[in-house]
Amino acid sequence: MSHTHHHPSYWTRRHTESVVLDIGDDVGALILYTSADHHTHEIEVSLLDAEGDARRVHSAVLERSLNGHTFYAATYPELPAGEYQVWCEGSPRVSVAAGAVAELRI
Repeated sequence: MSHTHHHPSYWTRRHTESVVLDIGDDVGALILYTSADHHTHEIEVSLLDAEGDARRVHSAVLERSLNGHTFYAATYPELPAGEYQVWCEGSPRVSVAAGAVAELRI
């Protein structure tokens, strides 16, 4: 997995830009909404399979602004369709459908 290193202010500033999602045939996306307490934290998810959890991927919780509203979210723009374990308190699971965006508030 490639990893882009951003300027330190990237993690703490308010993000007003759009997020590009790469969804389609067998790929969906996930948006995790959190409280401000999770701002700048990374949250991992992993695709569940018959043998338990698979490789984990992570995304940082960023402050976002849309239509005058502020919220905190981690975005996973390209995930294979399936059932995912979210690695945070409560260990919720979420289903990501192909060609769709799943949303979960944690």
